[in-house]
Amino acid sequence: MNDFNFELVSPERVLLSSRVEHVVLPGIEGQLGVLPGHLPSLVILKPGIVCVLSGTSVVSRYYVRGGFVDISTSDTVVLAEHAFSIESANRDLIGSEIILAEDKLRKSDDVRSYFSAQSSLDCLKPVQF
Repeated sequence: MNDFNFELVSPERVLLSSRVEHVVLPGIEGQLGVLPGHLPSLVILKPGIVCVLSGTSVVSRYYVRGGFVDISTSDTVVLAEHAFSIESANRDLIGSEIILAEDKLRKSDDVRSYFSAQSSLDCLKPVQF
């Protein structure tokens, strides 16, 4: 079996529910690749880009503002604090997320909030239209 069930869910809606070959997630401790049969895990996500791949090609990308992922041997479910498709995003949406992250960065009073805001900026600023 070369694929597994993958769901990306935000409070607003289910962004993706599909069988996929490979997913790369922004784990709080670093990038995490998930393939079929992955060891069951529960991982906290930092703000970043979720990449869905087929072979070595990126099929779709989603920005997540944080959340967590539940990985089993046959299913992976991302429960995101906030998420949207990079491919369907526009300048206004990306711009508002950047403004929000810059505001959080200025107001951060601990390492965790600073790290979270900086992670958002690091992945959103290079997004090309």
